[in-house]
Amino acid sequence: MTKQLNALFATTERTLGTAENFLSAARARLIASVASDGVVEPQRFMAEQFASHAFAWMASYVEALRQIRNWAVRLDEGGMFGEIEALILEIAYGEYLAQLAGGIPMAQGEFARPQDLGLADSEIAPLRSGEAGALSAGLGAARLKLGTRLAESGEDALGHIGVGDPTLEMIRDQVRRFAEREVAPYAQEWHGRDQLIPLPVIEDLAEIGVFGMTIPEEYGGLGLGKTAMSLVSEELSRAYLGVGSLGTRSEIAGELIRLNGTAAQKVRWLPEIASGKVLPTGKGCLEIRQMALTGAAPVY
Repeated sequence: MTKQLNALFATTERTLGTAENFLSAARARLIASVASDGVVEPQRFMAEQFASHAFAWMASYVEALRQIRNWAVRLDEGGMFGEIEALILEIAYGEYLAQLAGGIPMAQGEFARPQDLGLADSEIAPLRSGEAGALSAGLGAARLKLGTRLAESGEDALGHIGVGDPTLEMIRDQVRRFAEREVAPYAQEWHGRDQLIPLPVIEDLAEIGVFGMTIPEEYGGLGLGKTAMSLVSEELSRAYLGVGSLGTRSEIAGELIRLNGTAAQKVRWLPEIASGKVLPTGKGCLEIRQMALTGAAPVY
């Protein structure tokens, strides 16, 4: 097993390099399209919005590959990297490398393809051949093997999360217990009846700080960052996706105002978002983005 794990670490290191080379080529093509003289030309950038959007997705995927490998290395150094974790790493690399080469689904009818940035077949080929191609080709077998191991190990055996922060572990445990007690037993009924999340549940979420995870303490939040928000979203979504998305929307709206809003807008909106008094929706987040960029107040 140790020999297999060492081989997987070596393979993922090399294929990460392949993905980084691919991204460098994509970056060069995009720069040539929108900033040939080293300065972004607004009109050309507008004309190449789709390519720019595609590049952002590609960059996110390459960073995801880097970070999941870092996760694996940390677990290995702590003696916690086993077969399930190895399969998760192998599947993540196979899937993301395949999507980088063939197209990343940005939406149901919108894909980020290498051709959108003008990449040649020779620049895409390394993702489809060699070790990268082998990882993608082995996805089916790896997924089946992981499913079998998870079924044998139990529902809560989806690998060591490797957070390593006692505060984050405490938050994760608290939210999981809440979700198991207050959400999971009722989720099917809420979904089947197309009901809104009950207000008492939202009030309880606000009380344990779900809506203010990333909002600074000076505005009534916890200021814990995106890792905490991700853990909370995962645990709530484990019980019911509809509940898990509530905190995510608050995080998006809060960040837009925190990074782009005026001082008055931050004082006005951030405490109410953190407390759960204001629950942003998808449309609301778009309005908040507009408000943060223009200084105008959204209309409700």
